[in-house]
Amino acid sequence: MRRTTAICSLTALATAMAFSAPAYAQATSDDDTAVQDAGDNDFAIIITAQRREQNLQDVPISVGTVGDDALAAISSGGADVRGLAGRVPSLNVESSFGRTFPRFYIRGLGNTDFDLNASQPVSLVYDEVVLENPILKGFPVFDLDRIEVLRGPQGTLFGRNTPAGIVKFDTARPGGAADNFVRVSWATYNTINAEAGLGADLGDSAALRVSGLWQHRDDWIDNVATPEDNDLEGYDDIALRAQLQFDPSDTVGIRLVGQYRNQEGSARIFRANALATGSNELIGIDGGDFDIDEVWTDGLNFQELENWNVAGHVDVDLGPVTLYSVTSYWGGSLESRGDIDGGFGNVFAPVMGPGFIPFSAQSQDNVPSLGQFTQEVRIASNNDGGLGYQAGIFYFNEDLEISSFDFGTPTDTTPSAIALQEQQSTALGIFGSLSYEFDDLTLQAGARYNHDERDFVASRPVDNRPGFLGFGGPVAPISTTVEDDVLTWDVSATYALSDKVNLYGRVASGYRAPSIQGRLLFGRDISIADSEHTMSYEFGVKTEIPDSNVRFNLGGYVFTTEDLQLTAVGGGNNFTTLLNAEQVIGKGFEAELYAEPVRGLTLTAGLSWNDTEIDSPGLGVAGCGAPCTVLDPELVPAAGFAPAIFSIDGNSLPQAPEVTANWTLGYEYPLGNGDLYAFTDWYYRSEIQFFLYESVEFSDDSLVEGGLRLGYRTDRFDVAVFARNITNDVSAVGGIDFNNLTAFVNEPRIFGVELGVKF
Repeated sequence: MRRTTAICSLTALATAMAFSAPAYAQATSDDDTAVQDAGDNDFAIIITAQRREQNLQDVPISVGTVGDDALAAISSGGADVRGLAGRVPSLNVESSFGRTFPRFYIRGLGNTDFDLNASQPVSLVYDEVVLENPILKGFPVFDLDRIEVLRGPQGTLFGRNTPAGIVKFDTARPGGAADNFVRVSWATYNTINAEAGLGADLGDSAALRVSGLWQHRDDWIDNVATPEDNDLEGYDDIALRAQLQFDPSDTVGIRLVGQYRNQEGSARIFRANALATGSNELIGIDGGDFDIDEVWTDGLNFQELENWNVAGHVDVDLGPVTLYSVTSYWGGSLESRGDIDGGFGNVFAPVMGPGFIPFSAQSQDNVPSLGQFTQEVRIASNNDGGLGYQAGIFYFNEDLEISSFDFGTPTDTTPSAIALQEQQSTALGIFGSLSYEFDDLTLQAGARYNHDERDFVASRPVDNRPGFLGFGGPVAPISTTVEDDVLTWDVSATYALSDKVNLYGRVASGYRAPSIQGRLLFGRDISIADSEHTMSYEFGVKTEIPDSNVRFNLGGYVFTTEDLQLTAVGGGNNFTTLLNAEQVIGKGFEAELYAEPVRGLTLTAGLSWNDTEIDSPGLGVAGCGAPCTVLDPELVPAAGFAPAIFSIDGNSLPQAPEVTANWTLGYEYPLGNGDLYAFTDWYYRSEIQFFLYESVEFSDDSLVEGGLRLGYRTDRFDVAVFARNITNDVSAVGGIDFNNLTAFVNEPRIFGVELGVKF
């Protein structure tokens, strides 16, 4: 449940983005900017969803964008990538690890798995490079040129196939053409967000850009189990990027990139028995009103993450076609420890709380080593009309090591059990796409050959826990290999009903490679999920009236995913198990509006309805490890220590709200050499279930978060005051199903000031 005051409607300036483009423009090179030539149309939005610069209205894909002002408002309060949740219709982002391990969902398709080798059906593409492992997907978003969310299966134009969609980030490019800026904000809890980008031309054939981000928050949650105040939930997050562009000739461009991130702070704060038995009402540590600033926990808590990246982007203009090469290596390491039971003591200790804690649980998950290498080579035609084509080869290799530790007492530093995982993943993709532009009709078709292979070894070399706990001692190494070869494809059409209205339709297949799960800290077996296969059907209309400054897009879809990979998480043994549902059926729509009804007034709005249903008779999962109220029919009753098994046939997918809505409203008023402005942005999502089974407790009815920004800006300066989560909505956004009704909640309300300078 949530605690919300009245929602106020205030005005602000939303982003107006200049753009141009024929229906099938020249393929993008890595040093292209978002705006190439405004031409006669200064109302269009240029996107690169099809690896070419195109008008958003001409692309036969459901694509959402996040404007500059909206992104600046979100990030000013120190938000990480989870702040994008709901800012684009059908997009959700959440995490049980905090800032280091985001889980993305598009149209309800995602993965709640908390293990560090979890496979996700949503791909994150950062500067043309897919980031596969969850600890890479949280890389901060800063100094960006654009954000695009591609909904539905992708793969015939991108290196990594994905059945749900892509979240795509493109950074600002080297050189003096992009804005140089410094932006610093300070807010509640000593929250600091400092971002800068500086570019320069180095003669006629070289350019440089360096940028960075520092996000800080003091510890602000008071652990009542300690004599100190404000013990938890602080962080320091630093990210840096350097780019060097060489243009040795008019036909060759080379861009070298180096990136680094270091994040230290608290792991996710779990709150024992924060959900009231028999309801999903949030309750405080004393059983009264919930206080977001307080917890009662006795375990150690810390998190340290490093990421680093080197990449080379090369494009060579060969006349009829341009050749592109993108080479990238990402590395990473992580240490993360938290109090899983979220409370203090247990039934064997003299004091426990909040509520009933049957046993203490504290674990740590590390990634000692992660290495991801990708190589893509692609050609794209350079013509502006008629026949257009692209084709490429993509190679992916990942080496991943995971160490998991269980501790006998909350403050132990010597683990009582150690579990290890090693996984090597390789993938090869061969993809291509053809399009032909007639007078009013553009047809497009693409195909992709996918080969995926995973080699996996898991063990539990150390287990000194008492035998009565039932873990059975050490586990010798267990190894397995999975692989698959699949052909995916898509066909689409765009028809210009008039110069202001485009109709589009698309049929696409998607695929996710087989997955392996073997976190043996609490179990003795590994599990495997077979490949999943998605068929998606989509139809929509895209309209714009430049003279009236109105754009409205509406699209509907239906998809069926056979053998959908599901993860049963938590339960009485805190173990993850992979499952394949016979099929899942989804349907829904997305609507997006942009309007400038009068000079200085801007409105954006987005709405999505997503309905998902598991259609798999006889498929069941274990019920709560906590004392929750399961709403699903029982398939197998509980016996001894074995929990009851409940049917999930007919359930919606977890973390999949039926309705999401977002809207911004803005106004600017000329004053002196600049403008007074106001900007407000809002996000709503409907009820969600946290797990595959449906229960009363592990759910949240709704969430509404809004922000407000008031300021004055000139061509050079921007001074503003702001608030995030201005109505102080406090909602559970996830839970831990282990031994009590543990939950974690959304970000707190903060107020702050910001100064920005362009030069």
